[in-house]
Amino acid sequence: MNALSVSDLSITFSGASKAFTAVRGVGFEVASGETFGLIGPSGCGKTTVLRAIAGLNIHWQGSISVFDEPLKSGRKISGSLRDNIQMVFQDPYSSLHPRHTIARILGEPLSLRGAKDVETQVRTALDQVGLPAVTSRRYPHQLSGGQRQRVAIARALLLRPKLLLLDEPTSALDVSVQAGILNLLNDLKAAHGMTFMLVSHDPGVVGHMCDRAAVMGGGVITEIMDRAGLSKAS
Repeated sequence: MNALSVSDLSITFSGASKAFTAVRGVGFEVASGETFGLIGPSGCGKTTVLRAIAGLNIHWQGSISVFDEPLKSGRKISGSLRDNIQMVFQDPYSSLHPRHTIARILGEPLSLRGAKDVETQVRTALDQVGLPAVTSRRYPHQLSGGQRQRVAIARALLLRPKLLLLDEPTSALDVSVQAGILNLLNDLKAAHGMTFMLVSHDPGVVGHMCDRAAVMGGGVITEIMDRAGLSKAS
């Protein structure tokens, strides 16, 4: 079974003077358990595709199916599928509420779903991403960039998603921190049996993480590379 199927996806934004089509006729399939990449320069449409799959942009044309369940254009993702699709953003600081403790940031999604032993689950999630329990009492500004990204990953994992969407997860981090985050993601993927979709402009990151990748330019896919092709490109 494919984890993700995208066919003839097009996304147009309406501007003040004219409409702009950011994505045109994009299609690909991602097998369950695979790490699939979207690579290309800034502005090529990578993140726009990812946001449609995540349900953050509901205005699109074409078809998107996640684990054989079709998403519906114009409607938010709901039910179990909402939990099964989680996203880690490029800038961890902007995605974490600055006035909430890490315990509240991680615990709220669980509490809203009526989970029991929220504190225990938060401690377990922090441990899985290599952060001590004391982190739960801190605020985002009290953490380093790498620690904040680990918190963002922990938050995404708390709902035990089957599909994790990664939007340039290390580009805002120092080079010395990037490798640790990428290796952590690979370890967590193996431990939880997830499927990853990774957006990046960095061939080295894609080569390190992905089984296959689609190359994007000008809103279209120009090439799909296999493992051997990615090794050469990186």
